[in-house]
Amino acid sequence: MRRICVFAGSRAGNPPALRQRAAELGRCIAEAGHGLVYGGGGTGLMGALADGALAAGGHVTGVIPGALVRREVAHRDLSELRVVDSMHQRKALMSELAGGFIALPGGLGTLEELFEVLTWTQLGLHRKPCGLLNVEGYYDALIAFLDHAVAQGLLDQGNRQLLLVDDRPACLLETLTRTSLPPGHRWIGPSQA
Repeated sequence: MRRICVFAGSRAGNPPALRQRAAELGRCIAEAGHGLVYGGGGTGLMGALADGALAAGGHVTGVIPGALVRREVAHRDLSELRVVDSMHQRKALMSELAGGFIALPGGLGTLEELFEVLTWTQLGLHRKPCGLLNVEGYYDALIAFLDHAVAQGLLDQGNRQLLLVDDRPACLLETLTRTSLPPGHRWIGPSQA
């Protein structure tokens, strides 16, 4: 896995641990010899993530739509900044560049990005692992909801398990890089598994 794509909020959030864990994840990615691909912002958790990777000597590629360069305050010190025309192009390019995905805490954009690539995994459109860094229980309610969807028969347990979860950046990164999905396997349901 050469590059890890990380989805993260452009805001810092309230607990200081959010920024600390974002920077720690960036550092872990760089120290493991992976490149970081992310949304290109210089503020909030995105900025902390990129700064952590850069401080550890990592290669950081930001991908940001031109309309968001000022709004998300594009990071100026990246190894590479790719400016694209739309959010669709942003997500497509980040997916193309990455061998796996991690979501840090974030808002609607972070959730949308995570669930899109997770759905692509479920449908067999790619075989790239997806992880959730559950900092200080930020995603506890989301995890409970996914388990509820399984209990209600609307989400297959195998598909639920596609989302790797940990609260420790180094452990999540290690699990992500060791995880591989079988070639040609379509994670659609128990009858096709």
